[in-house]
Amino acid sequence: MSVPLVRYYINGQWEEGTTWTFHPVTNPATGAVIAQVPFASASEVDRTVKAAHAAFLSWREVPVIERVQVLYRYKALVEKYAEDIARIMTTENGKTFEDAKLSVRRSVQMIEVACGMPSLMMGDSLHNVSKDIDSYSIRQPLGVCAGITPFNFPAMVPMWMFPFAIAAGNTFVLKPSEKVPLTPTRTAELLHDAGVPAGVYNVLHGGKETVDALIEHPLVRAVSFVGSTPIAKYVYTTAAAHGKRVQALGGAKNHHVVMPDANLEKTVESIISSAFGAAGERCLAGSVLVPVGDVAEPLLKLLVEKTSAMKVGNGIEPGTDMGPLVTDAHCKKVLGYIEKGVTEGATPLLDGRKTGEGKTGFFAGPTIFDNVTPDMTIAREEIFGPVLSVIRVKTLDDAIALVNSSPFGNTTSIHTRDGYSARRYAEKIEVGMVGINIGVAAPMAFFPFSGWKASFFGDLHAHGKDAVAFYTETKVIMTRWV
Repeated sequence: MSVPLVRYYINGQWEEGTTWTFHPVTNPATGAVIAQVPFASASEVDRTVKAAHAAFLSWREVPVIERVQVLYRYKALVEKYAEDIARIMTTENGKTFEDAKLSVRRSVQMIEVACGMPSLMMGDSLHNVSKDIDSYSIRQPLGVCAGITPFNFPAMVPMWMFPFAIAAGNTFVLKPSEKVPLTPTRTAELLHDAGVPAGVYNVLHGGKETVDALIEHPLVRAVSFVGSTPIAKYVYTTAAAHGKRVQALGGAKNHHVVMPDANLEKTVESIISSAFGAAGERCLAGSVLVPVGDVAEPLLKLLVEKTSAMKVGNGIEPGTDMGPLVTDAHCKKVLGYIEKGVTEGATPLLDGRKTGEGKTGFFAGPTIFDNVTPDMTIAREEIFGPVLSVIRVKTLDDAIALVNSSPFGNTTSIHTRDGYSARRYAEKIEVGMVGINIGVAAPMAFFPFSGWKASFFGDLHAHGKDAVAFYTETKVIMTRWV
């Protein structure tokens, strides 16, 4: 082939696979094909899972203090090659180099928290629960765990999963997005160099057939997924029907509420970062702006002014504020949503449809719609692009009712200087992650990524203490010695 073939990482070895089904990997800024990724067959999945299970039988016996030493070495390597990882990410995903570097930093934080597994896995004990009887609990690993991850954060999202899983004594099979296989390949190389034992961590590529074979395999005990809501629901129902423990993170429609007393300069800065950072291709992107009362006019004037000054281009070039969308198909989908907004009667204050004209890459510019109503398509559906819909309301209670009417519940933010408004909003809102004067309320690694409603299917969320509970089984032991 004229471009590199992405390899699998199975049982400590790099393999090209036996399939003849491939997917092109493109540079979104140029449209050029930079690699071909193979799609693993059911037999390759079976072989990989069996290797991971065999590795689990010995890995679970390794003391947790020794298991995390691999992660300490891995953390050092990820930090050393952070810019290398970020550059690869920008090349295949399109996000700006600075944004990519920040996401690698978030990845490192996940490894740091997972290194605390000797404390995080501790159980509880009670002496004399009854006469001469003591009781204590321990946490034990599950077995083979699988992760299915999206294109938008190809380093960070897999690290929501596998560092916690392998530190807890499990083995792991990752199926990253076929759109961005090069970043997880590079991070797997570094984990290999850190000395992870063969079979403890594995990487396969593929599409639906690969995913189905993975989540239905009898030796896979737990499945973690991040992606769109329809696929999250499918993964959850399918894997759960096969007896798996599942956490499936879905899509979102996130609202930013702006009160009349908000600091407009800081608020606009936060909104731009949230709505147009990573080209809007993230599940925490603010996609609906809700100005309350008279703040709408000055807010929108400043927002349009600042957004108009953004530089859209190749993310690797210095000074670029927003890169391209990940693929040509996705770009056309986002442009279709902009067309839909115009057709349904919204007022475009900024129209990003012409941004890609004359460019070879997959570009759509920042778009802002005013006079949007809650029933419009752009107000209801996840666009996953740089499109911001403005819905004006009169009161804070109106804003709360609007946000709570959404079927999604990932994140939301309120911008205000009033403590009462902030407290009331945080208390009444039916959303899992809330920001107060924060653009992107992304929790740190030691807190859970706590989406609600159609944004999450399962019981235990990603990272934080939830991850420890998800990747372990609790055993209670009672003893009496006479």
